[in-house]
Amino acid sequence: MSTAGGEATSHDRPAAGVAKVPFDVVAYGRRVQASGCFICAIVAGTHEGEWEQIIVEDDENIAFLSKYPTLLGYVLVAPKTHREHAVRDLAEDEYHRLMALVYRVTRAVESVVPSERTYLMSLGSQQGNSHLHWHIAPLPPGVPYHDQQFHAVMAENGVIPWTLDQARELATQLREALT
Repeated sequence: MSTAGGEATSHDRPAAGVAKVPFDVVAYGRRVQASGCFICAIVAGTHEGEWEQIIVEDDENIAFLSKYPTLLGYVLVAPKTHREHAVRDLAEDEYHRLMALVYRVTRAVESVVPSERTYLMSLGSQQGNSHLHWHIAPLPPGVPYHDQQFHAVMAENGVIPWTLDQARELATQLREALT
């Protein structure tokens, strides 16, 4: 694995069996509840940091890497307009366009990152991360059953150790897979 600032290549990506690093869920929760909407900030171009590499966007929706991935290839897809409910805040055609992007990005993720199964979820709540977003989380082959499903996506169980260079490289590969 490369170090921070080192050039990342596909062979030094975190893989199945790589020990995750601890994640302070309590501090994260406090930060999320005390700050503005991070997705709106990404859309506006005012979000600090580069970890949320944008994969693709159109007039309505955006897809970007998760800043705190629990699995390699973890991507979030959201409408650009602040919406909070997966069905009642979207017209049917808006919902279908959002889900079409989720589908396209998932196919790109699966073409770049080895995956046994890809989890798709809409998470968040009115208390934090209220902006509607879908999680695309590819489970790598070989993960023991007891470490799969919700266990695999819970930050309480750690996040993958990776560098900003690795995130940039993965984002580039995902963009290329979408073309």
